[in-house]
Amino acid sequence: MKKAASYALGCKVNQYESEAIAELFAEKGYEIVGIDEVADVYVINTCTVTNFGDKKSRQLIRKVKRQNENAVVAVVGCYAQTAPKEIMEVEGVNLVIGTKDRGQIVEMVEEYRPEKGVENHVTDIMKERVFEPLSIQKLTNRTRAYLKIQDGCSQYCSYCIIPYARGPIRSRDPQDVLDEVRRLAQNGFKEVVLTGIHVASYGKDTKDINLLEILRQVHRVEGIDRIRFSSIEPNVVTEEFAQTMAMLPKVCNHFHLSLQSGCDRTLKEMNRKYNTEKYRYAAALLRKYLPEVALTTDIIVGFPGETEEDFMQCYDFAKEIGFAKIHVFPYSPKKGTPAAERKDQLPNSVKTERSHKLLSLSDEMSGNFMQNHVGKSVEVLYEKSLGGGEFEGHTSNYIKVHGKCSEDISNRIVKTRISHIDGEIAYGQVFL
Repeated sequence: MKKAASYALGCKVNQYESEAIAELFAEKGYEIVGIDEVADVYVINTCTVTNFGDKKSRQLIRKVKRQNENAVVAVVGCYAQTAPKEIMEVEGVNLVIGTKDRGQIVEMVEEYRPEKGVENHVTDIMKERVFEPLSIQKLTNRTRAYLKIQDGCSQYCSYCIIPYARGPIRSRDPQDVLDEVRRLAQNGFKEVVLTGIHVASYGKDTKDINLLEILRQVHRVEGIDRIRFSSIEPNVVTEEFAQTMAMLPKVCNHFHLSLQSGCDRTLKEMNRKYNTEKYRYAAALLRKYLPEVALTTDIIVGFPGETEEDFMQCYDFAKEIGFAKIHVFPYSPKKGTPAAERKDQLPNSVKTERSHKLLSLSDEMSGNFMQNHVGKSVEVLYEKSLGGGEFEGHTSNYIKVHGKCSEDISNRIVKTRISHIDGEIAYGQVFL
């Protein structure tokens, strides 16, 4: 039996796609193995958000070829899509496929012959208008399942290469989404995370559905107890949106509300489609209807031209909003984007200093958010056993909880009283 390894670098969408690709090989009789094992086929799903992502992709290509010099190495994903010629020059590559036509990857691999040299199957993603139906049929040993409902992005933020890597927005057929949710429920999954490259755009290309409506439909599927979705932007949060979230009890009390900067001048130069006033309004709406909501976000520090005053505006705004957690990213120039061409790039020392300040603020706010739950009874979906009768899980608003129980409470939602906080973990007493 031939062996295949499918590995994703980068985002949850890539991870979902790599699982779907592994399943395609399994259906054709391949044994699926880890990326560190000897395999006949390696599929590397690349990330190109930063130049560091590109570098990691190249390193992994070389590594797997050393494991088996006779293996067929297929490079797919965002880096392959935006720089196929660069990928073709990396020693060990056999096939370059990009971000479409991955449903035919098994056939491409099996038809490949070494004497052909490197084959480039990358085509123009900007002409793509149909969602590629990669899906996962068999998932095991997990509690939370990711489900890709959307691809592509038409936002064109000045620092981001992804619209060029993924093409225009394409939405997955609603019936296809619901079929997969039902399969997940039948497989015992309690929680589903709806994900995409720009998930808030779901339905905008077809005009017959939107994110709210697909959420309502997923909510009606029996067996699924929790629904999350990946990053959204403040423009999505209207009164109707917040009200609907409050009326759908399966929707988790956690929203990753994208910010990127708390300075209006920087937001404009990033080509974000909102300002701090709009963000403030969105956060207030979510808290009005969901008092226990956790708001998390991403912030880029050291964007070209960001002054100390700009940064302090961002810092003060983040403090005002009071996030449960901030993911901080020092700005990294990405070739092919307008921001990378600017002459007012900041030194790494400034980016590092600002990152540390914002991370310290994040730690402080995260601690306060968790501390507010001490003494409260919360519902925890326990995901795994840690041994010794201790289990780990998450609340609806994504606090990590450790609880002790004599019964196996894996993959169960159990009421737990939070007793104390230690670092990033809440400890609680389980009530069955």
